Amino acid sequence: MFKGSENLALFQVRYKSGGGFRPKKKVYHRVHELDKAIDLKKKPALILQLKSMIQAHKHGRILLRDLEKHVGFVQKWNLMAAIEKYPSIFHVGGGNREPPCVMLTEKAQKIADEEGEAIESMEPILVNNLRKLLMMSVDCRVPLEKVEFIQSAMGLPHDFKSSLIPKYPDFFSLKVVNGRVHLVLENWDSSLAITAREDSLVREGVLEKRHKVRITKDGNFLGPNAFKVSFPPGFRPNASYLEEFEKWQKMEFPSPYLNARRFDVADPKARKRVVAVLHELLSLTMEKRVTCAQLDAFHSEYLLPSRLILCLIKHQGVFYITNKGARGTVFLKEAYDGSSLIEKCPLLLFQERFVSLCGRRKVNNVCNETQSSSVIL
Repeated sequence: MFKGSENLALFQVRYKSGGGFRPKKKVYHRVHELDKAIDLKKKPALILQLKSMIQAHKHGRILLRDLEKHVGFVQKWNLMAAIEKYPSIFHVGGGNREPPCVMLTEKAQKIADEEGEAIESMEPILVNNLRKLLMMSVDCRVPLEKVEFIQSAMGLPHDFKSSLIPKYPDFFSLKVVNGRVHLVLENWDSSLAITAREDSLVREGVLEKRHKVRITKDGNFLGPNAFKVSFPPGFRPNASYLEEFEKWQKMEFPSPYLNARRFDVADPKARKRVVAVLHELLSLTMEKRVTCAQLDAFHSEYLLPSRLILCLIKHQGVFYITNKGARGTVFLKEAYDGSSLIEKCPLLLFQERFVSLCGRRKVNNVCNETQSSSVIL
């Protein structure tokens, strides 16, 4: 099982040689810009967490003495530091026998009131993404606990089970299967069985281009079966590697929306399909990234390979694993320009607007590094 990117430092690859099998170290190249994307989310996450806590209270304020009760002793001091550091967002009131409390400033409250519009804009996106998530699974159903596990990454509201699912009985239902509650797809929609990769090819007009194009030195190839890749700066593929990679890029493969049980796992086309499944799953998330644990949770639903980390490492031009932060994270590389997400959903745009009140510069202005380092595996 895929236990997280902390296993990277322990991983060894065996290469076959004339004298038999011998262990040989392989280099996994770091991408500093994507590592920084994790760090650059820490402060916004803290601000948004405190905003949600304040809004959850009836009068739009929370007593400072109650912070520890909600988040624990350590996190309490992180929130207290944020309150002091960002007076343009948080205001401390009280005094005259009233205990001190924190609330949003008038300007922050004005922007916070726009969140409802962003959430409303998100609903059709979330409904389609949930349907696609279920359509990719072998039985068109996923245990509810696994959907809840990935709900924050997809942008689902915390109460989606009661606020979203019942609104669409033609699409979803909740059923108990083998003693577990599952989210079940009620109707298959062929128009949704188009991957983000295919949609991008259509928008770029690649599918209409029939002239012959050879693969470039960066590994990219304009073809209907190709994936966008971005090799790390420290990775230098030789001619034989590019030749084999061109064959892989040109190779046809089954759609992620076809049932995985129909294919032999040893078939190269089926293995390429796994890459497409991972690509599509990441594309369904708001920030085109998930924690290693979240990705690992869908092994049985999508019949993912048991040694999933090997697949991710092998295709480091498509995916990137970082162990920055408390949990390992898997990125879809093509979705990022440096440390900045290229396409943002309405909810992310709202959050970015709210956090900008603290005067924090945009991610893509902060981080424009091109260096990379290497981790010996």
